[in-house]
Amino acid sequence: MLPKYKVTYDIDQHGKMPASHFTTDDPVTCETFLADLMDRNLHIREIAHEGVALPSNQFDAMIRSAVLQLASRHVCTSLKISTDDAHVRFGLPA
Repeated sequence: MLPKYKVTYDIDQHGKMPASHFTTDDPVTCETFLADLMDRNLHIREIAHEGVALPSNQFDAMIRSAVLQLASRHVCTSLKISTDDAHVRFGLPA
């Protein structure tokens, strides 16, 4: 059975090593993984859904959700506030 989401990414910043892959059936887990990749400055090559590369608007929507997760994580850590406070004060996801 094909996983719903597959992320193809580089662990080598120069792109000389073969690509790595992450699969999951949960879109939230996929977005969290994307946030982790961005936090580590790793290159995201492709996001596929059921074996087909996401169209650019859906790709961008998943990246946007991951960016907001990452921003919330950083704000909460830096300011030592809860996710609820970050949501109220900055409009970030709780």
